[in-house]
Amino acid sequence: QVQLVESGGGLVQAGGSLRLSCAASGRTFRSYGMGWFRQAPGKEREFVAVISGSGGSTYYADSVKGRFTISRDNAKNTVYLQMNSLKPEDTAVYYCAARRYYSTSKYENEYDYWGQGTQVTVSS
Repeated sequence: QVQLVESGGGLVQAGGSLRLSCAASGRTFRSYGMGWFRQAPGKEREFVAVISGSGGSTYYADSVKGRFTISRDNAKNTVYLQMNSLKPEDTAVYYCAARRYYSTSKYENEYDYWGQGTQVTVSS
């Protein structure tokens, strides 16, 4: 069993930056592919960014490419999402997820564990 705890959300003005963190429990963190997803009010949850177990492979949604960066520190059992040039349309609850496979996936049904989410609000 893996427990995920997100932090770092908050209120920021458009053009600003935030860094989300997701701390994972367990001793096999490096074997899990990790992902960030988000859900805006009235919308379905959507893929944002994913990273492989080693951190050597990443994949981004077109809407965040060039602005967001996903990374991980396997020594700290933590995955990060650096968000720059934030836009009001980035406002959502951001969820961290882990899958019991080393590789990346943008499909949320391929993730086995989820955090509780952290709110990000971008004001115009």
